[in-house]
Order: sequence, then structure tokens, then C-alpha cells
Amino acid sequence: MSDDSRPVHIIGGGPGGLATAAALKDRGIRSVVLERADSVGASWRGHYDRLRLHTTRRRSALPGMPIPRSYGRWVRRDDLVRYLEDYALHHRLEIAAGVEVSRIDRADDGSWVLRANGGRELAAPVVVVATGHNHTPRVPDWPGRDSFKGELLHARSYRDARPYEGRDVLVVGTGNTGTEIALDLAEGGAARVRLAVRTPPHIVRRSTLGWPAQATGIAVRRLPVRMVDGMARGLAKVSLPDLSRHGLPRPETGLYTRVRQGAIPVQDTGFVKAVRQGRIEPVAAVESFDGPEVALADGSVIAPDAVIAATGYRRGLEEMVGHLGVLDERGLPRARGARTVPTAAGLYFTGYTNPISGMLRELAIDARKIARAVARTTTE
Repeated sequence: MSDDSRPVHIIGGGPGGLATAAALKDRGIRSVVLERADSVGASWRGHYDRLRLHTTRRRSALPGMPIPRSYGRWVRRDDLVRYLEDYALHHRLEIAAGVEVSRIDRADDGSWVLRANGGRELAAPVVVVATGHNHTPRVPDWPGRDSFKGELLHARSYRDARPYEGRDVLVVGTGNTGTEIALDLAEGGAARVRLAVRTPPHIVRRSTLGWPAQATGIAVRRLPVRMVDGMARGLAKVSLPDLSRHGLPRPETGLYTRVRQGAIPVQDTGFVKAVRQGRIEPVAAVESFDGPEVALADGSVIAPDAVIAATGYRRGLEEMVGHLGVLDERGLPRARGARTVPTAAGLYFTGYTNPISGMLRELAIDARKIARAVARTTTE
């Protein structure tokens, strides 16, 4: 590879892809970022209006450029998008917008061939896949879903509460997105807001006496799981009210155990207060739809005007790389960051976990590690 002048190709113009491109450039390695949308940060542009990072500004910056202090401690969605735009300009990254890669194949010489829209075939010695954790919206195939007479949408399509003023809304999903949308609706004039709960979430304060939850996540991430579970259980009892009588009991499974299973705790920015005041009503999980009605797991039936499914995303990697043996049974990369699957050397993945220490922080760390690994192979 030492005499290969072809650039590294990075698929995805979000934080992970941009950070990796900048880290490669810092080592004198040329890369091209392929972005299917017409601009960088497309996924972030699509999130709801009230979104702020739950990680601090200082701990969310990408390699080689801090986030401006003027953006505040908890960065707004629009400011993060502006930062990503400025980041690409600051590092003079090569961005190829409007290029969507559908499949990656191994070439005869051991490099990679990327098959993209418009019949393109792009050759690359190294490929970094950074299409992101939130790629393809997932809505469960509830029985009778297509018969629902009200409005049914994925959280990706939600922007603000104005269209739901005076309406009865059911939000499905108790992650950070679901709880924040429920709070936004409650504060934005919805007549009634219910939150369907299948598994009660762990809830933490975003900041306690100025100490951010992210800093705690960084500090404990390498401690034994049972130890962190115990610490978190004790802290929750003294820092957060018991919401059991409101339909939201404390989880039975430990916080860090849940994190290792992929469930990040909810960071409270007003959700707990809204539940205690009755402005958000936790209800049982959704079982099925029947015309205007929604049947819940406890046997009750409700008839909301709208249902917003904050039910997560699929990574959407199967079509692109599923045939290469690099994905596990959940459709996630078997090797991430600087590691590669032995049979797919030169194919890297970044951004497919949701770490307790903060995704942007880990993307920045991964970017440097990937750049270091690529630099080693170019000198061999």
C-alpha cells in the first residue's frame, strides 16, 4: 500500500467521518468523505428543534478544533451543525456530497471497490464506514399498525410541538429522545401527553452541583459492572424521587448492566418534574392498533390523536457490507475503531456504539486511532 496514491474513502459526513478525515489529514494522508446528503451533518439537521447535547461542549469537540465557548455548555442542535460545517472548512476536508454508497466489495488486488449511486465504482485502498448509529428509522411492526386512523410518525420526523397543540399524543419509547419529545409536547400545549413504557429507564441528573453526568460516565466506564450498578442504585435513591406511583418504577436491572446492553440512561432536563405534575403520563407498552384505538400491554385501550414512535434506528449496514462477514448477529460491526476483521483488513467502522462516556468524545478518540492504524499500514 505504500505506493498507492488513491485516497482513503470515508462513508458518511457526520461527526465520525469528519473527525477521521481530519485526523488522517493531520498525518498527511488524503481522504475523501462521501456524503449521501447535500451537506455535512445531515443526521443532526434532522433532529427535533429543542435538542441539546447531553455531553459538555469541552468533551464533545472533534480533533483539531474546539467548539466555540459562545455555544454554551450544552450545545444546541443548530450550533452543532454550524460547528460541523466550520470544522470541514477549517480542516479543508474533501467532501463529495450526493454520493450514496450501496455496496462495498473486495477488489482482486486486496483494495476495495465502492458501488454508489449513478453507476459509480470508486476504488480505495482503505475504507472507513461512518454512516452512524442513527441511520434508518425503525418503527415496530405492531399488529394493525396500518389501520390506525390517527397520525403515526417516527421521532425522526418530529420537529416541535406546534402541530400538536390541543391534541392527545402518545409517545412510544423511553430513551432520551422519547422523554424529551414528551416534555416538549407537555410544555408546548398538547392537551394530553402519554408515554408508553416497555422497560422503565434509568434516569440521571444531567448535572449535579455543576458536575456533569458525562464526567461520571468517563470515570466509571472501566470499573466492574456490578460495582457501578451498586453505586448508581445508591445515587438514584438520594438524588431522584421514586416515580413508581406515577407508573415509572425504578428499573430492576442495574444501570451499567443496561448500558452494556446498549441502553443509555435518560438525562433529566425537566422530565421527572413533568411526570410528578401529571403533565406526562407513563402508560403500558403498545401491543396493537385497531382503527382509532391503541391497545396497551396492561389491557387498557386508548385513542390518541397522534402516536410518535421514538423507537430507535437500525444501523442499515447489511446491504452494504453484510456479505463480507464483518457484522454480528445484531447487524453491528464485529470490529470497531482501529480494529479490523482479519479477513477485511483496511475496512474500518466508527460510530456504532452509544457509550456512557459520550458518543462525540469516543468518535474523536476513534478518529485518532484509525488514523494511526492507517498510517502504520502505509509505511509497511
